Amino acid sequence: MASSNFVDYVKIFCRSGKGGAGSQHMRREKAEPKGGPDGGDGGRGGHVIIQGSRNHWTLLHLKFKRHVFAGHGSDGGGQGSSGSQGEDKTIYVPLGTLAKDAETGKVLCEITEENQKFILVKGGLGGRGNMHFKTAIKQNPRYAQPGQELTELAVVLELKILADVGLVGFPNAGKSTLLSVVSAAKPEIADYPFTTLVPNLGIVNYRDNKSFVMADIPGIIEGASEGKGLGIRFLRHIERNSILLFLVPADSVNIKKEYEILLNELRNYSPELLDKQRLLAISKSDMLDQELMDEIKTDLPDIPCTFISSVANQGITELKDMIWKALEESNKDMIS
Repeated sequence: MASSNFVDYVKIFCRSGKGGAGSQHMRREKAEPKGGPDGGDGGRGGHVIIQGSRNHWTLLHLKFKRHVFAGHGSDGGGQGSSGSQGEDKTIYVPLGTLAKDAETGKVLCEITEENQKFILVKGGLGGRGNMHFKTAIKQNPRYAQPGQELTELAVVLELKILADVGLVGFPNAGKSTLLSVVSAAKPEIADYPFTTLVPNLGIVNYRDNKSFVMADIPGIIEGASEGKGLGIRFLRHIERNSILLFLVPADSVNIKKEYEILLNELRNYSPELLDKQRLLAISKSDMLDQELMDEIKTDLPDIPCTFISSVANQGITELKDMIWKALEESNKDMIS
């Protein structure tokens, strides 16, 4: 996915339709020149609706769609005829989209399922016609209700990628290379930091036709939770991941310390991230012999760990096994 095509934040001005006015019509026929009230109701104004769609991966299609206006309801007519309803407007968004009130920051909804709908701005109700106000005392009411006014709301849409496994690591830790090896994703890869500027998703095939989704986000740097580097803009993409896979290269000066720095950035951003199951993969391990691996193991954090080399295709099967086991445990915890 090209970086210019990845959009995960947009602000849209939404306006519902106003309701149509009820009719004050009085029935006038040749055989009955002074008939009673028969004014119909006004039509409801159109809603602005947000709906989940698997056909969209980013918010790119909304980048230049700054205004969404629903249609107005039409007025009621004679002979009890109701006005037509205003046209609803639907905003289609990828799964994992959060909608917030732009002014207050209040979360309006989270779209996580296909075809899930939520009314962002309700259309105004149509006014009732004078036929509803006829009583034994007032036989010919010559008034009706006006339609409700339209509603305006500025909405911020934020995308949080939905994936089973989120890759966490410093720039140039080998996350993009790993994703390209285990899936069909083709992220940009180079021998310099900050190659990945946008999140990438890949579907990883496992045994017996099983699969899981892996997400590679731009590398974290120390101070990211405070806005340094790419900051918290991309940290939110790992909030929905079931498993966090930390990648630390074998040539790191201190693997355990690097892991703890990454963990601290997640803690500072959102302590809830630490409740997720964590795994550790030592990347670029083709430069290590068994003796060095055994020595490194004595000073690793107390979480499931494995040594891999994406370039040499070493330890990839063991990594998939470790991930799948963790996903099964995570699913059991959710069910219980």
